[in-house]
Amino acid sequence: MDIALFSPSSLFADDEGCDSDKEKMESHQSYVERKHDFPGMELLIREFSFHQLNANLLWPGTFAFAEWLVQHQSLIGGRRSIELGSGTGALAIFLRKSFELDITTSDYDDQEIEENIAYNCGVNGLMPVLPHVKQGSNVSNMPIFSDSWGDVFPITDPDWDLIIASDILLYVKQYPNLIKTLAFLLKFYKPKDDSAISIMEKEHKSETYEGLPRPAFLMSWRRRIGKEDELLFFNGCKDAGLEVKHMGSRVFCITPREATARKGTE
Repeated sequence: MDIALFSPSSLFADDEGCDSDKEKMESHQSYVERKHDFPGMELLIREFSFHQLNANLLWPGTFAFAEWLVQHQSLIGGRRSIELGSGTGALAIFLRKSFELDITTSDYDDQEIEENIAYNCGVNGLMPVLPHVKQGSNVSNMPIFSDSWGDVFPITDPDWDLIIASDILLYVKQYPNLIKTLAFLLKFYKPKDDSAISIMEKEHKSETYEGLPRPAFLMSWRRRIGKEDELLFFNGCKDAGLEVKHMGSRVFCITPREATARKGTE
């Protein structure tokens, strides 16, 4: 895994000064609690002052994605979803509180990340906390990810019909692994129950349906990288049998091609 050699904390300024932050030294980490404005609500989010896996701070793309999802909330209603690279868990917490979205957080197999997401759920009134998937171990009998993107999943039937992520294209070398993981989650999706199968059948039969297919990956990518690097990811998705559609505002929808998707009704 590539590790960033800088801390992104310098990208964020606190207009109100240090008085609005609570800095805490704990056994392994230094934390800062900040209030962040999301559409229609304020969330108190504890962030690492630094974390080697870049799970420490909220990137600006998180807020832009939250705004876009509010404007297009009809696309995500009633979905069973998972967020890749949840970091602090702020986006998932916002979606759960705003839309009662059935959402699971996920990130690297790191105890501090998991505990911090749980903490942020608690201080924002989400109890029990959101289910969390650690990449590499089993948590409360939840389906698990392998040690890193691209490894073989130890489960055969992922049942999330919506995958979301914000600003996860940071490491170009990880693109093939990320694409492999996405291809598995999308092509081997199996509805959790009969009601989800019924919805899928209606959507496939409808000639006027304009929502997101099931399953789908919605990704907001606000950070600017070289065009050639960006195309490596999107072209890699197409080569893997996935369709890429720009939804506007730097939000992309990635779905399996009909010919390659394994239908949950089979």
